[in-house]
Amino acid sequence: MDISAVPTLDDIRAAAKIIETSAVRTPVVPAPWLDRQHGIRTFLKLENQQVTSSFKDRGAAVKLAQLDADERARGVIAMSAGNHAQGVAYHANRLGIPATIVMPAQTPFSKVERTRGHGAEVVLHGRNISDCAERARELIAERGFVLIHPYDDPAIVSGQGTIGLELLEDIPDLDAVVIPIGGGGLAAGIALALKALKPAVRIFGVEAALYPSMTEAINGSPPSSGGETIAEGIAVKTPGELTRRIITDLVEEIILVEEAQLEGAIHRLAEEQKLVVEGAGAAGVAALENLAPRLAGKTVATIICGGNIDSRVYASVLMRGLVRDGRLVRVRVEINDEPGVLARISGLIGSRGGNIIEIYHHRLFQDVPVKLAELDAVIETRNADHVLEILTALEDSGFKSRLLGRTEVEGRTV
Repeated sequence: MDISAVPTLDDIRAAAKIIETSAVRTPVVPAPWLDRQHGIRTFLKLENQQVTSSFKDRGAAVKLAQLDADERARGVIAMSAGNHAQGVAYHANRLGIPATIVMPAQTPFSKVERTRGHGAEVVLHGRNISDCAERARELIAERGFVLIHPYDDPAIVSGQGTIGLELLEDIPDLDAVVIPIGGGGLAAGIALALKALKPAVRIFGVEAALYPSMTEAINGSPPSSGGETIAEGIAVKTPGELTRRIITDLVEEIILVEEAQLEGAIHRLAEEQKLVVEGAGAAGVAALENLAPRLAGKTVATIICGGNIDSRVYASVLMRGLVRDGRLVRVRVEINDEPGVLARISGLIGSRGGNIIEIYHHRLFQDVPVKLAELDAVIETRNADHVLEILTALEDSGFKSRLLGRTEVEGRTV
């Protein structure tokens, strides 16, 4: 693999021909709620609608199609915790190429089984992608596999660049694009296509704040990536060399987004756009908050690059979103430990339109007098004003109460 060769527009167009029948020509949809929120005419490129729910289908299909007969017979190997694994497994199976995927030992069962379901042999090894890369090198030496790198490969970059061609076909007046960055293959490919066809288009990258590896590589800063992020699809500690060169030349700026912004974007995409999106896929939407002052009135696209989010994590994000919006709160009320008090409190909350989801008595282990108790009520509410209405009703009736945690709505905290 020669990573010194930067793909050309002709390479990307050739890649588009390869994937015409093997990858989904994903839709571009408007997002009017983002228009209202940021003053930007916003479009979403739905790569979460690929067969394996990720843009990785494109690069994998292109790279595998270019292998010669000897390489196909030897079989391929990839190291990945998720999307690249499934993209390689699916397209290798489609082309009749044996595939082995090395995944971290703690990879969620669902991702392992989906990868196996596409016909790949899965090897579970180590705790991270670095451990997987070491095992992959050992297997290449032992069994002669061909490595399918997740991003630092001209064929992979060309495949991801086909998104840029489709964006300009669907949005000819495009002013800017916001692209999630992990290893950099997606951003590098799209940037090459867009700058070749419409040099005036502004290109912004997005990284999770916990994994600013491309930003640091470009700036020559010491590496600092690490920690638990919901955007595991872009949680890359070492970006590509080829992709770094391209992004340095063509990407205007890389925005760093915090975990709370990523969670909020996943939640809003579910509620407003009815889309299931993983953390990396929501990164571009999260970054619009930072970019809005510079892009006001412009036509902007972002890439919803994947939808492979763990169901339990997704459920938690949606519920936490309700808490942030003031639509699900936990109220602690100090009460006399005597009959009828619970009924009174339930009646007060119900009379103000609150819906009690759960309720807990604390008698034994709380720091309150023995004749008192504390009551925690989880309440479904309309908004922050409604929360304040319920708290006021409790206080006016003589019940000392307080909100546990913070609820923020439109910049207001209660």
